[in-house]
Amino acid sequence: MLRQSFGDDIGFEPANGCMKTGLRVIKFGGSLERGGALKSCLEKAAALYREGSIWVPGGGDFAEQVRQAQQRWRFDDITAHEMALLAMQQMALLMHSMHRDCLLAGSIADIVRQLDLGKPIIWLPDVNELNQAGVPASWDVTSDSLAAWLAFTLDADELILIKSAEISQSADVNNLAELGVVDRAFSGFTKNARFKIRVVNPYDHE
Repeated sequence: MLRQSFGDDIGFEPANGCMKTGLRVIKFGGSLERGGALKSCLEKAAALYREGSIWVPGGGDFAEQVRQAQQRWRFDDITAHEMALLAMQQMALLMHSMHRDCLLAGSIADIVRQLDLGKPIIWLPDVNELNQAGVPASWDVTSDSLAAWLAFTLDADELILIKSAEISQSADVNNLAELGVVDRAFSGFTKNARFKIRVVNPYDHE
């Protein structure tokens, strides 16, 4: 079962500015930027989770521009995939501008190297690293599945997806894929995962 709230009841542990032991990957949905909740979500995550916190940006409007350009110019999915990763990188830079205390990392090695610094790390996904890992170049694989891939690769304890969509408390990953809350490939990327998965909505407690 996936829980939909964004707060202490789903495991956000106030720990005097740093998180308890464990590695968490937190994916911030692109719709949070459009809805104006991105900065407040970043601030809350930073306040409750610091050490071992990896932030994954959604593509947001930057990725939507790629979709529209592909419809117009009919270029292939490999090109669209590379452009969508650049969209995530743009969102990562936007997130960094909102929270300068975070670190930026463009590879798994960069993330591992900076984990001991005790600050949240924002991931800028690298196309070459993802290609070498065999991640498909498809719109079925969005930042949701990339966050799951990252959590699996880092052997994280938990993956948290922050979404503005309504989320049923009885939903599983297959239900959420059918509803379009997560991408179609997400269930495959999480099938053998050992990490806990939570899909949360920041507006539930407003």
